[in-house]
Formats: sequence, structure tokens, C-alpha cells
Amino acid sequence: MPENADRFRAARIAGFTESVIREMTRLALRHGAVNLAQGFPDFPAPDAVKEAAARAIAADRNQYAVTWGAEPLRRAIAGSYRRFYGMEVDADAEVTVVCGSTEGMIASLLATTDPDDEVVLFEPFYENYGPDTDLCSARRRYVKLHPPDWSFDLKELRAAFSQKTKAIILNNPHNPTGKVFTADELMQISGLCLEFGALCITDEIYEHITYGDAMHVPMAALPWMRDRTVTVSSASKTYSVTGWRVGWVVAPPEITASIRKVHDFLTVGAPAPLQYAAAEALALPDSYFEQLKSDYAARRRILMEALQKAGLHCTAPQGAYYVMADIRPAGFADGGGLCRTMVERIRVAAVPGSSFFEDQAAGAPWIRFCFCKKYETLEEAGRLLVEGLRAM
Repeated sequence: MPENADRFRAARIAGFTESVIREMTRLALRHGAVNLAQGFPDFPAPDAVKEAAARAIAADRNQYAVTWGAEPLRRAIAGSYRRFYGMEVDADAEVTVVCGSTEGMIASLLATTDPDDEVVLFEPFYENYGPDTDLCSARRRYVKLHPPDWSFDLKELRAAFSQKTKAIILNNPHNPTGKVFTADELMQISGLCLEFGALCITDEIYEHITYGDAMHVPMAALPWMRDRTVTVSSASKTYSVTGWRVGWVVAPPEITASIRKVHDFLTVGAPAPLQYAAAEALALPDSYFEQLKSDYAARRRILMEALQKAGLHCTAPQGAYYVMADIRPAGFADGGGLCRTMVERIRVAAVPGSSFFEDQAAGAPWIRFCFCKKYETLEEAGRLLVEGLRAM
């Protein structure tokens, strides 16, 4: 690079760092460690879904689909919202198929925010949301989720809103904590959106992975929020196809029109044959979704028991497939250092909690583990953690 390399670096990315989640996956590969860092399954996708993809390829569904999504998938998405949430969604005017929820989020923010608009984020937060906001030259406002139940203080949330607030990002079920926001909490958030004229941009990628009595309620299902909610979701987690990059955004027609323009110039379209396969996946019977929850509940139990035996403290997540573990009861204080020691010496990879916090000190005592793995993978990781952490 030339000596004046900084001249060619955009100011909006000056604070960017490498994704810690993806970094820990690379370290896991380097050291032959069990990867409980990045949230992708090590077990196969459902046969019916894979067979649908193979049929679509064989049927020559291999050229561009309509930019905002193949019609069968858009109609399947609309049908899914009707089936699970009683929502009426216009497949032609309110659904945009995108390259995963990652694109769905940045496309939504680019389409709705201007420089110096403010975006409210709950902390801890999925690590993409900060850079997404920066790429729009918007400003972040943080509101803490307080352990052990990761609740927010309404006074603190209200203080984050102002006349500059354009949107709040709501990840529900929540990554990394596993929190499922209650009906009362949704009411409080929606009340502030109405009061300050703000959008709610929701990342609901874990919508079908909840436990016990926890129930996912889309913000857009609240009638008074229907015209000011942008809902982002994906096939990735529900159907164990994180590499397919097929997601969607559901929004009111006027906002959808803007999102589609951004999407068109970001990626043109999601992989065409996989869109047709995703349409079939969305139509799987209720028994599939019931088994999904049951299987993940069993995996959650295996990991929780191992972490507790290893001396860590954690609260059972209500949704998604992550556990945030407090390392202080085991005598540790620096999650970043511990994660790097674990991957090298114990051969288990996790993610430092600090990567989910703007306040690095607040995140230091936490580590995130994922349990979207085979039972035998979790059992092996648990054995390594119990033996390794007790010996440190």
C-alpha cells in the first residue's frame, strides 16, 4: 500500500475490527478445537430441504430470480406469517428476499436512515449491528440489558430516545443472551416508537427456537406497529442451512419499495434454486417445528450441565441456541484471554463476551457458547471444558 494508505480508508469504517466470531472459528480450525463459537450446525439439514434444492437445480432454476424474490418463496413467506402469527402479509408489496438476514439488516438500515440519525441498540448486541449503523453514518445509542434475566430499565430505554431517533434494532429471540422479550417489554418498546416516531427494525432469525413457556411474538403482529416495523428473518437457523444465504424482509409497502432499491444494488438477488427449496422448507408440517424445539432443548441441557460442572454460572436461555456464561465463579475475569487459552489448551472455541458490548469492561466477564451441534459434539466439548477449566 502507498505511504498515505489512510487516505484510501473511509472514515466510516475507521472503528471496524475483524469479526471476533469468525476469528474464533479460524482459531478452532487451526488448533483442531471443538467449535462452540460460530452459530452453525455440524449436523445435516433436513433431507426434505436438501432434496428440494437438488430438484430445483435439476429443473434449471439456476438463473436470476425476480430481484426481490421468486414468487413461490414470497408467497410461502406470507403464508408462514399467516400460519404462525395470524398476520396478513402482501407477498407482492411487502416481502423482499435477500442474501441472508445479514443483508436484510444492512439493506433495511441503508433504506431508512440518514447520516446523523440515531439508532438505539440493546447491549449486549449481535456484533454486526454496530458496523451496520456505521455504514449508514448513523449514530448508535446503547441501552443495557441487565443480567441475570437480561431485562432493560424503561427509564434507561426512554433516555436513549430523542427527536433524532430513527429506529431501534430489536433482536428477538436475542443473540447472544437467549432472551425472549415479553409482551410487556414489547409494549414498552412500541410505545416509545410511537411517541418518538421511530421505526422498529427486528431481527427474528431465531423465531422458531424457543423453550418452555417462552413465546416469540413479532413486533409487527402488534396492530399499532404494523406500519412502522421492518421484520428481518431467514431460513438459516430454522432449517440448518446457514450457508444458503436466503433471508427475507417484511415491511410496509412504502418501506419495502426503498429496501428493494437498496437490495437490488447490493446483491441483485439471493441464490435462485435455494429460494425454491426454501419455499418448500417453510411448508414443513408442525411436527418439524415441534421436533426442532425439542432437539434444541436437549442440546441446551447438555451444554448447561457441562458449564455448571466446569464452575461457570449461566442462566438458561429462553430462545436461540446460545448460552452466556459468567466466568467469575470459576475464578476468571478476562473472557478474551480465557477464550484464546481455551481454544489452544482445552481445544474448545467460544466467543468473548466483550465482542457483544460497546462497554468492553462490562463484557469482560462473559463468554458465549453455542449449542447448535451434534449431541456427541456437545458431550465431548463438555468433557474437555470440565477437565480443562478445573485444571487451570
